[in-house]
Amino acid sequence: MSWLFPLTKSASSSAAGSPGGLTSLQQQKQRLIESLRNSHSSIAEIQKDVEYRLPCTINNLTININILLPPQFPQEKPVISVYPPIRHHLMDKQGVYVTSPLVNNFTMHSDLGKIIQSLLDEFWKNPPVLAPTSTAFPYLYSNPGGMPPYASQGFPFLPPYPPQEANRTISALSVADTVSSSTTSYSTAKPAAPSFGILSNLPLPVPTTDTSAPISQNGFGYKMPDVPDVFPELSELSVSQLTDMNEQEEILLEQFLTLPQLKQIITDKDDLVKSIEELARKNLLLEPSLEAKRQTVLDKYELLTQMKSTFEKKMQRQHELSESCSASALQARLKVAAHEAEEESDNIAEDFLEGKTEIDDFLSSFMEKRTICHCRRAKEEKLQQIFLKA
Repeated sequence: MSWLFPLTKSASSSAAGSPGGLTSLQQQKQRLIESLRNSHSSIAEIQKDVEYRLPCTINNLTININILLPPQFPQEKPVISVYPPIRHHLMDKQGVYVTSPLVNNFTMHSDLGKIIQSLLDEFWKNPPVLAPTSTAFPYLYSNPGGMPPYASQGFPFLPPYPPQEANRTISALSVADTVSSSTTSYSTAKPAAPSFGILSNLPLPVPTTDTSAPISQNGFGYKMPDVPDVFPELSELSVSQLTDMNEQEEILLEQFLTLPQLKQIITDKDDLVKSIEELARKNLLLEPSLEAKRQTVLDKYELLTQMKSTFEKKMQRQHELSESCSASALQARLKVAAHEAEEESDNIAEDFLEGKTEIDDFLSSFMEKRTICHCRRAKEEKLQQIFLKA
């Protein structure tokens, strides 16, 4: 049956050559990811073997370091970015991507965990600052001046509103026709949609209103009383009375105040004033509760500030302890301690040669110091070998 599946043997041999069916490139990728996890226990896996995130706080500034592994990683270098954007000499002009030489010169034999640790060490030595607010999303953080209250529709292929006719005839209308037409102008005025080829069946973004809601000339919800075409009160007056009313403003004003429409407006105004006063009283009754809640928010904000300060101090202390217990720090301490033990043993030998100590005391103390010196030097050399292998 081998002539049916000519590739079966080669595929099985290649799979058996590597543990778990992984190629050497995949094994190196897993080793780099394990190095990243072992170096930073607080790292979060966003997407397995693709994206990782490391939060850190530096001088009251909390940032997230994102590590994105490309498909050809580790043959391709990782993409390391920081959010929010910061200003630092290891970052690009936008303050988003890391341009460190360790990242730019990344090879498949580099140590990803050490690269991130060196980046953090550099941030601690030269703390970054928050970059200015980006203008990519101007409406998220600020309210730009001059912005129209109603945003235009997102149809770039349609005009925002049908243009008005330049030459229109104006006909004489009565007062009643003018008032009644103003209440239905938005619902009745629907110009024909222009032709846009295959887009001709799409609706135009024409503003519409609810015709059932009371709309008046002033644009608010109050409906003005209808103005009659004729006034029966004036038809009963003589020509001389009408002339006097036209010439004397006091008589005209007195007659005007007797109109039922004006009386209705005055009554509605009084009712509106009363409702506003009642609403103001209710708002004043809610003021103590609002002040109490405001004080509660202020107290919680003060508590949050104190807890944040305590957390940052502990983070700083934790960073100092981790620095003091790092492998490089331990190696340096072992080197210094071995040198100190060697000096002490040399001093004991000089005292013995000068006849200041007995031979028994010399042998016991000299052998002890020499043993300590050789043990520390052996541990320091062992750490150095581990660093070279890594």
